[in-house]
Amino acid sequence: MSQADPIRVFVSHAWEADDDYLRVFEYLESARNFFYRNTSTPDRVPGGDKEVLREDLRRQIKEAEVVILLPTLFAKHQDLVTFQALFAQASHRPVVLLKYFGKDVQLPKDLTDLATVVIDWDERGLVDAIRKEARHENTARWDVIEFKLD
Repeated sequence: MSQADPIRVFVSHAWEADDDYLRVFEYLESARNFFYRNTSTPDRVPGGDKEVLREDLRRQIKEAEVVILLPTLFAKHQDLVTFQALFAQASHRPVVLLKYFGKDVQLPKDLTDLATVVIDWDERGLVDAIRKEARHENTARWDVIEFKLD
């Protein structure tokens, strides 16, 4: 992964404003040396029926290397999120499921069954999961803590 070859990321959406959707990109933007390209386009709603919407989602997911699912969206649009996850699996795209932000609530089993990996809301964990699932990069990192011995 480099600036010339960013990881292509799709984040689940239903063509409406969502705090968790925006929060994902805040996390990704604050990560050092992480380059990505967003393939999801929630701001461009295609006109038409349900099948036109699904075809637009297929196009967005096909361009991605990894799909990120948001559980808050699942509560409002279960059919749409399930479709996105199933199409990702059919297209051999890994699915990273984020837990609920700031809540200790059990994720629906229907949703966890569709995920490749389930992670907490953590910048480092999100970036590592994307790197590992999209490009099979070794994400083992060591933290170095320096302290004085008297």
